[in-house]
Amino acid sequence: MAQDLYFEDVQVGQAMPPLTKGPVAKLQLVMYAGASGDFNPLHTDDDFAKAVGMPGVIAHGMLIMGFVGQAITDWIPRKNLKKLGVRFAGMTYPGETITVTGTVTDKRKENGSNLITCEVTAADQNGGVKVSGSFVAALPSRG
Repeated sequence: MAQDLYFEDVQVGQAMPPLTKGPVAKLQLVMYAGASGDFNPLHTDDDFAKAVGMPGVIAHGMLIMGFVGQAITDWIPRKNLKKLGVRFAGMTYPGETITVTGTVTDKRKENGSNLITCEVTAADQNGGVKVSGSFVAALPSRG
């Protein structure tokens, strides 16, 4: 669980701590299907995936987005996260390792809140981007 992070301690250009997940396992995809209710065979059945032209099963995009959410809330307490938006940019295959990184792009005071904006990316071990996006968090002040 994230410790409180204070507005005064964050600077534009600062990197958030990276989070590495994986390698993604086929069993993880089956477990995620059960947890999410998304049983599309593209995520769990290699024969089906190959029949539709894929090399094999692919991870749920929302699983990779979940990795992004975990990276953010490992750094910033969940109560401070105000907005998260992502774009799915690439497919994730079993065996890939995903690393989530982020950078503070804006810091401002707005309507009595101390806001930061960060860009985030989830990429595989070869740099292939799977998810990109941004989030806004309202941080407490030390004062």
